[in-house]
Amino acid sequence: MNDPHTFDFTAFIGTRRLASGPLDQVALAAKKAIDRGTKQPVLIYNDQTGRAIDIDSRGSDAEILARLAHPAPPPRPRGRGRPRLGVVAREVTLLPRHWQWLSSQPGGASVAIRKLVETARRANQDVDERRRRQEAAYHFMSAMAGNLANFEEAARALFANDRVRFTKLVDSWPSDVHDHAVKLAFGPEFQQPPSTP
Repeated sequence: MNDPHTFDFTAFIGTRRLASGPLDQVALAAKKAIDRGTKQPVLIYNDQTGRAIDIDSRGSDAEILARLAHPAPPPRPRGRGRPRLGVVAREVTLLPRHWQWLSSQPGGASVAIRKLVETARRANQDVDERRRRQEAAYHFMSAMAGNLANFEEAARALFANDRVRFTKLVDSWPSDVHDHAVKLAFGPEFQQPPSTP
């Protein structure tokens, strides 16, 4: 599980960006906006996933920070395996020929599968990162721009990895929503629209 303090979050008041950064800073900025009585919804998005998150904004700043620093841990079932290594047992369904090959590998099926997964993970890092960015941008766009002009076409351009078309299609959106969607989709270096030849 990713530590929520290792990546950024972004808060919006309506379609205006309020704050971006570590969760504790963004949560306090959102609380101040709520305390000032803003009429528009205040939403905090996880920039890693593009999904809105819920923050308990009751109490003082110190109480909020304490809850964020020490969230309630999910219950951990005690089971078999080697917990110090973080081994998780799950079911894998393979054809008989796959099991036969795995059982002939040095270290057995578990070692062979871990090696295959690590090799595939390293080989597909760029593709996986692009897919993660696309999914994060899509989740954010669906929540913030789902009924804005060109949403469906922008989503198609996003998944086609067509940055030029995407930035043109989202150009009419509120500037903070536009900028954040481009940042999530293509990285902060592409927040400015690319120049066309």
